[in-house]
Amino acid sequence: MSTHPAPVTMPGLRSTPPVIPAARTILALDLGTTTGWAGLVQGVVHSGTMTFHTGRYDGGGMRYLRFQTWLEGLAEDTGGVAAIYFEEVRRHIGTDAAHIYGGFLATLSAWCERKGVAYQGVPVGTVKRFATGKGNADKQAVLAAMRSRGFNPADDNEADALAILLWAMETRGGVL
Repeated sequence: MSTHPAPVTMPGLRSTPPVIPAARTILALDLGTTTGWAGLVQGVVHSGTMTFHTGRYDGGGMRYLRFQTWLEGLAEDTGGVAAIYFEEVRRHIGTDAAHIYGGFLATLSAWCERKGVAYQGVPVGTVKRFATGKGNADKQAVLAAMRSRGFNPADDNEADALAILLWAMETRGGVL
C-alpha cells in the first residue's frame, strides 16, 4: 500500500498534496547546471546550490549521473524525501539550456518514480508571483524577497529554490 496519492494523467502532477510525515524531507529544486535547492528537514529550512558542470573528458550524461547520485545522498542523509517541487520552465532562451533542463527533468522524474517520491512542477510565474507579487519579476526581485524573509541566498538559483519551498509549504503544494 502506497502512502503517496495516485498520479493524475500528467506525469509529475498529483491530484492531492502528498502526505508528508514530520520526519521526512520536502525538497525544492531550481534545475540547471547550477541547481538551487532548499529543503525542509525536520522542521528546519536548509538551502544552497550544487553545480553539475561536465569536465573536458566527461561524456554528456555525466552531469545527470552526478545529479542522481546527489539526490540519492540527500535522501539518505535526511532519512528520506517525501516530496519534491521544482521550477517548471516552459521557455528557454537558448537551445543548450533547454536540453540541459530536459535532461535534469527526465533524471528527476525517473528517480522520483523509481523511489515512489511525489513530485510536482511549479510554473515560473507562480513562483515569482508568490515571492514578489509580480509574475514577471526579475532575478534581483526574487533575491530581495527571500532576503526580506530572513534568508541569505548566495544567488538567484538558491533564491528560486527557497521561493518554491515556501510556496509548497504555504499552499500545501498548490492546494489551499
